[in-house]
Amino acid sequence: MYDVIIIGSGPAGLSAAVYAKRALLDVLVIEKEAYSGGQIIKTDQVDNYLGLNGIGGYEMAVKFREHAESLEVKFQTGTVKSVRDNGKKEAELSDGTVLTADAVIIATGAKYRKLGAAGEEEFTGSGVSYCATCDAVFYKGKDVVVAGGGDVALGDALHLAKVCTKVYIVHRRDTFRAANSLQERVKNTSNIEFLPFYEVKKVAGNGMVEEVILVQNQTGEEKRLPVSGLFVAVGMEPDTAFVKDAVTLDDKGYIVAAEDCRTSAEGIFVAGDVRTKQNRQIVTAVADGANAALAAEKYIDGMKL
Repeated sequence: MYDVIIIGSGPAGLSAAVYAKRALLDVLVIEKEAYSGGQIIKTDQVDNYLGLNGIGGYEMAVKFREHAESLEVKFQTGTVKSVRDNGKKEAELSDGTVLTADAVIIATGAKYRKLGAAGEEEFTGSGVSYCATCDAVFYKGKDVVVAGGGDVALGDALHLAKVCTKVYIVHRRDTFRAANSLQERVKNTSNIEFLPFYEVKKVAGNGMVEEVILVQNQTGEEKRLPVSGLFVAVGMEPDTAFVKDAVTLDDKGYIVAAEDCRTSAEGIFVAGDVRTKQNRQIVTAVADGANAALAAEKYIDGMKL
């Protein structure tokens, strides 16, 4: 029995753990991966976190985890199957283990959205990647495609351009959604080529990706690119399927909550990218974690009155 169970150990979950532990609460963090940090471990460089500009994403994740561990936060590896309220809050793991607490903070973030192109699943891990920071080293001197038009896609293209011979950016529109600073850097990088109005139709190869087949969505024209890799950067999907029966979700699957991080269910709080919010950044995730932990502390204190 714990005071607070935190599900997820990205910036939001680790921030919540630090604040909850400093409030002298008994805290357990459940993380399905063998590491902490969430999406930031796949970020080459973080330039917009106050006081830590230029830090590597992996290095930042390690620092966040070490901070929590220095306060003796408990961690457990496992996948949460469901969250329910039976007087106490219960988190059931995929192996059948049921853990109980007075309050739960959901900080599960979001996962990569797939293109749905033929061959995408088949070649995932064999030329199809969702993490340029993780896999760029394997494509040194090769040609690759980046699919997407937001900050992550352009950031991935710039990172890949450092080691690849050629980087194609494929986007279904003729304009990017990315920050102007990123767009300017892409325009000024000689080995990046933008292919507007193209979408990935098929990934092909013999064991490994050897070709990406595109279709022009205005004319139907097909284009075949002999490349070694496809990096997909078309957004995220919130990881909320396990809690859909416990709290209210919006039409995109995000958990509905304001800045106080209180959900529709008493004693269940939410923090980070999985919450309905305007901006999904590391700094807002960390702020959410603090707010959720403080709200959970007040909730638990109220139970004792």
